[in-house]
Amino acid sequence: MDFDLSEEQKLLKTTANDFLSKEYPSSMAKKLVNDQTGPGYYPELWSKIADMGWQGLAFPEKYGGIGSGFLDLTILLEEMGFASFLSPFASTVVSGIAILENGTEKQKEAHLPKLTGGKLFLSPALLEPKVKYDQSGVTLKATPSDTGYTLSGAKLFVPYGHLADCFLVSARTPEGITVFLVDAKSPGVKQTPLKNVAADRQSEVKLDKVKVSNKDILGKPGEGWPIVEKLMQMLTAARCAELVGGSRKVLDLSLAYVKQRHQFGRPVGSFQAVQHHCVNMTIEADGMRMITYQAAWMLGEGIPCAKEVSMAKAWASTVYPKIAMLGHQVHGAIAYTQDYDMYLYYLQSAAGDVYMGDADTHLEKVAQEILK
Repeated sequence: MDFDLSEEQKLLKTTANDFLSKEYPSSMAKKLVNDQTGPGYYPELWSKIADMGWQGLAFPEKYGGIGSGFLDLTILLEEMGFASFLSPFASTVVSGIAILENGTEKQKEAHLPKLTGGKLFLSPALLEPKVKYDQSGVTLKATPSDTGYTLSGAKLFVPYGHLADCFLVSARTPEGITVFLVDAKSPGVKQTPLKNVAADRQSEVKLDKVKVSNKDILGKPGEGWPIVEKLMQMLTAARCAELVGGSRKVLDLSLAYVKQRHQFGRPVGSFQAVQHHCVNMTIEADGMRMITYQAAWMLGEGIPCAKEVSMAKAWASTVYPKIAMLGHQVHGAIAYTQDYDMYLYYLQSAAGDVYMGDADTHLEKVAQEILK
């Protein structure tokens, strides 16, 4: 049983870590957190990562990609979480994978080359005011018309909706749940920014009699729920990967601090209580990484993994806030100052807990899977 990364994956991990360390210092993350009126990302940095091929990592070469899989994307997302990298990367790329897997050739050609070149932002518009993660949560209406459908309703917590060129919208048609590709500039589309503790931007998107054609359907009418379900699983696993990276950073900061900080003539890391905190953080972080990578590998291989994805998110939502709190405890008061980096990861833990479902939501999903 070999859990090690391949040489190519190790190179990807090292390259991403080195690049983000150099090009995205923590001061840049803090600026985004403290200024929620700007774009929420750095356009120049977005262009640089496009030149490195990151947006195209999981896409075939024919669309301008590199041809790697979801597991490689997970490795990259972990490093982004380690750097507290705020951008529409995950929402755009994962939405693009949904188009790759379910779209027509015309839809792929229209969206994917632009995406891999860093010229297109996509955003999944899936959740509604009742915030349900099953089919009953899709109530936005799609009324048939002569040329397609008319969409009316609202979506909440749409990641980086203010930047989106196109939304992936789940709606209820007479045939059943259907997914539409909706141009963000269509008449009747309105997005309102929502406040977010970690500054990874989210919006409410309202659709007021928005007209879409039959060519805008992703997949087939009435057969959209499997697409939505897989898309939510990929978004969930992507967030887990980011939280894995964040937990690594909290642990690194904490271990470095307790080794150099002295009290009573000795490093504070020599005290048993502090050691126990560091050990518990290490165990929790390693467990989160293993369960996340299992889910990501299964997703990439096309293996049904609803249980594994929910297990990963339930675990991450539970232990990352715990890791962040233990990190604060071993640091003491300094960790609560904005001059220090720890507070970035505490915010990340709070936002990551609820994104795509909190621990209770996913524990219920696991229960449904093992008891059905």
